[in-house]
Amino acid sequence: MYNSKIAGLGFYVPENVVTNADLSKIMDTSNEWIIERTGIEERRHIVRGQDTTTSMGVKAAKIAIERANISKDDIDFIVFATLSPDYYFPGPGVLVQKELGLKTVGALDVRNQCSGFVYALSVADQFIKTGMYKNILVIGSEVHSTGLDMTTRGRGVSVIFGDGAGAAVVSRSTDDSKILSTHLHSEGQHAEELIVKAPGMGGRWVSDIVSDNDPNDESYMPYMNGQFVFKNAVVRFAEVINEGLEANQLKVSDINMLIPHQANLRISQFIQQKFGLADSQVFNNIQRYGNTTAASVPIALTEAWEAGKIQKGDLVVLAAFGSGFTWASAIIRW
Repeated sequence: MYNSKIAGLGFYVPENVVTNADLSKIMDTSNEWIIERTGIEERRHIVRGQDTTTSMGVKAAKIAIERANISKDDIDFIVFATLSPDYYFPGPGVLVQKELGLKTVGALDVRNQCSGFVYALSVADQFIKTGMYKNILVIGSEVHSTGLDMTTRGRGVSVIFGDGAGAAVVSRSTDDSKILSTHLHSEGQHAEELIVKAPGMGGRWVSDIVSDNDPNDESYMPYMNGQFVFKNAVVRFAEVINEGLEANQLKVSDINMLIPHQANLRISQFIQQKFGLADSQVFNNIQRYGNTTAASVPIALTEAWEAGKIQKGDLVVLAAFGSGFTWASAIIRW
């Protein structure tokens, strides 16, 4: 049995900055309203024709591969987490294989929304542990901006989300650096509390939407029961972090850095306070990027590492909660 480690990290966000003031020009909102509820000050939106979910993932991946000190030809497998693929099918994993010019390696797409990157990291960890692969490219990338209701009607959701990508190269470890454990959960009974219903095979398909041509049809716009999601998130975040610590006989005081999914700054602050962690032990960047779903954890992890806030030997905890409901954590010895 082998161990895996994160050997390289990279992220990419579009240059187009969208501030709260910008949003207040197109919907009934304000900088104060958004900050009070989410902590978000700005986010990035793609410029159509310049970036896609795949292209952003490729840009982040190239940085991660270079930092891992390997060649792209050393990549054995791709795991791509997203809720916003370029196409309904195929998924973006195979497009990354094409764009990077990789060998005909396998490509797996993960659809676990906000916890997608941690799920994808867990998959990579298991493949490395069994010896099937040596270097796996794990990507989380999202384009939300093209699928949001950018009107007052949709402001409760649309002000939260941004675009971006993060990537990690997960490799076989030859030292004490390793992913100690990952922990994955789901609760499908709450699937419709955070959802995009259409298009879908079991509900409204594209032909229905086109034939009805109903400007008031909201089935293809994101819906979120915000208060319900918040209440569940703070409980599940705490549970899955504690689960990971207990599995490795560790204490909260052992945590050097917690990287929570950047869902809402108020959730992160609640968890920080609940665990009694100092500001130096928690990294948040939602203020600048918004919620980038599957990309949020790898973007934040990369920024924290780039800033020198994560050092070799540190105990790093990743945790996420989101649509599904799904939630997950990863405990890492850096």
